[in-house]
Amino acid sequence: MKFNKYFDHTNLKPEATKDDIRTLCEEAKKYNFASVCVNGMYTAFAKECLSGSDVKTCVVVGFPLGAMSTDVKAYETKKAVEDGADEIDMVIPVGLLKAGQYDAVYEDIKAVRDACAGKILKIIFENCLLTDEEKIKACELSVKAGADYVKTSTGFSTGGATISDVALMKAHVEGKCKVKAAGGIRDYNTAAAMIDAGADRLGTSATIKIMEGRQ
Repeated sequence: MKFNKYFDHTNLKPEATKDDIRTLCEEAKKYNFASVCVNGMYTAFAKECLSGSDVKTCVVVGFPLGAMSTDVKAYETKKAVEDGADEIDMVIPVGLLKAGQYDAVYEDIKAVRDACAGKILKIIFENCLLTDEEKIKACELSVKAGADYVKTSTGFSTGGATISDVALMKAHVEGKCKVKAAGGIRDYNTAAAMIDAGADRLGTSATIKIMEGRQ
């Protein structure tokens, strides 16, 4: 796969304006990234900005805490798809996972999976809050629910992607889904190391810097 196609070019800042999202999309088209990743309010606008390109529109759901009800996540997903989302990145209910309520976590993921049938679904774990055992369980639940990717982090908590987490997740999805690394990937060497560890997609707002650093 070409290096540029590893990237979800991302702007999830609460202060992001339409002009910021327009710039994000223009940059993504210039470099032909895999997608732009935006908050739901900009789904239709990003889709319009990306018209005529093969850059996908990726939208976050339950972001950044994952702590809203499953019904709300499913509705948010349905609305994003109606507005043009090609890919959905959802945050799991971290507290339920840590409490061992695995059936509830599965049902949360499955409800979003059902709401975006036919679209790419990535499951955000927030690994900085989890033990290795919990990360492994989250991988198992995500695969069972039919996810396309498992993802390390939101980038909005106490830590981001690590090489060890990417390798752990890659090993425990056992080829049944892919791995996205996100959070703290800010230079070419880090991006390359994540790919070497097994990442199939990278989420970062420093994408242009990374591409320029490769030259």
